[in-house]
Amino acid sequence: MSLSDLTFAGHAGTYWLAWAWSVSSVILTAWIIWQRRAPVSTLAWIMTLNLLPVLGLLVYAYFGPQRVHRQRLKRWHTQAALMSQQDMRTLRADRPEPPLWAVQHARLIETSCGLPICSAHGVELLASGAATLDALLREMTQARSHIHLEYYIFEPDQTGRAVLQVLTERAGAGIAVRLLVDAVGSSRLLARRHAPLLRTLRQAGGEVAVFHRGRLDRLRPLVNLRTHRKIAVIDGRTGMVGGINVTDEENERLRPQDAYRDTHLLLRGGAVRWLQYVFLQDWYYASGHKLNHDGHVLPTGEPPGQVPVQIVASGPDSDGEAIHRAMIDALNLALERIWLSTPYFVPTEPAITALTNAALRGVQVKLIVPQRSDSRIVTAAARSYYKELQNAGVLVFEYQGRMFHPKTLVMDSLYSVVGSANFDNRSFRLNFEVAAVMYDRALNQQLADLFEADLSHCRLVPRDRRTPVHQQFFEAVARLGSPLL
Repeated sequence: MSLSDLTFAGHAGTYWLAWAWSVSSVILTAWIIWQRRAPVSTLAWIMTLNLLPVLGLLVYAYFGPQRVHRQRLKRWHTQAALMSQQDMRTLRADRPEPPLWAVQHARLIETSCGLPICSAHGVELLASGAATLDALLREMTQARSHIHLEYYIFEPDQTGRAVLQVLTERAGAGIAVRLLVDAVGSSRLLARRHAPLLRTLRQAGGEVAVFHRGRLDRLRPLVNLRTHRKIAVIDGRTGMVGGINVTDEENERLRPQDAYRDTHLLLRGGAVRWLQYVFLQDWYYASGHKLNHDGHVLPTGEPPGQVPVQIVASGPDSDGEAIHRAMIDALNLALERIWLSTPYFVPTEPAITALTNAALRGVQVKLIVPQRSDSRIVTAAARSYYKELQNAGVLVFEYQGRMFHPKTLVMDSLYSVVGSANFDNRSFRLNFEVAAVMYDRALNQQLADLFEADLSHCRLVPRDRRTPVHQQFFEAVARLGSPLL
């Protein structure tokens, strides 16, 4: 073949490659527009696909917006089949009136996720991973009927093995044990080399289910559509919810220098039944096994609680965006203070508008984020919002040293939130999350005291923060990609 022939073949190859790129670009752009997502997110994905034609397609395949009609339909069927009329009467037996100022807020939550206000006769704030582990092991050891656990991260390390040991012992004693873990977050536990740990639990009578296990016919949900929830329900009467996973990384007894600083919640009373409801949906969805309710799963006879509580659940199977809406509405309701803790601050446009609006109208707004999260891109994206926040009057604090991981909100003196959701697009729209909203002065003060204790480990970010030009550019690029994070 002559040089001219090679040149012609090269030009022809380039022509057909450019033509294929153009056609695929038009098709993919039309497909993304058809998803009817937020305009900012839609434009970001269109830019990514067109500027990075091959790499962008791979990124989109794993991280891109997904319609979840199949999962949504399956979960609707799950909800319809899960509860009998008697079950629903039991669930709704504890339904106190919300405070007058919170009537519409509580209605918004119930309408967006179906979970009404309820109550707790016992609430314990757990301010560390070790305290949370101690409480979990204590409650599991005392279980008389069942133990239900759902975690995003459940590691086969020393902490995880301690929990598995108690689960195995209780299963061997006849307690119904059900463990639900996420396929991505708990991938090490599910690896072949750790199979004996779960096999021992199953042989003792325990059950294990995996949320969205990766398969060759379903690659995309490997990254998105995760259960980021941390739920423990013991005997239907004691529940735990918050940000703490089962891992040595959050256990300061094992890692005193660098264990995550995090917050969790222990509940007793009617509110636990709604945590149970969320778990049962996820369990049935992931395992396909419907539980026979024998009076233990949703126990009756709980005394009315003094603390009004509302469980909030959200996920990509619903357009309700319950946690997202609840956070924005709470920010809009604030009159005195908003103290927000989050490890990942990549807000949606409505969320940052609500936050800055509050500061502009005179509400004291304080935000704590880690000095460095476990993602350099997320840290840069968060810092790209600092100037906008500070110009509105928001005080931004960076937690020094260890990773800062609480997901909490203190609003005024009567409202507080502890949950699994970060203040970011992924938690608001892509992950399955759960939180507890508490309409109570004492709990609000406890969480405020914890916030102030965290401030003692923080540095106030100066308004004239100086950063090198290359870092400013990196933060700007990270912010541009924030709708994709």
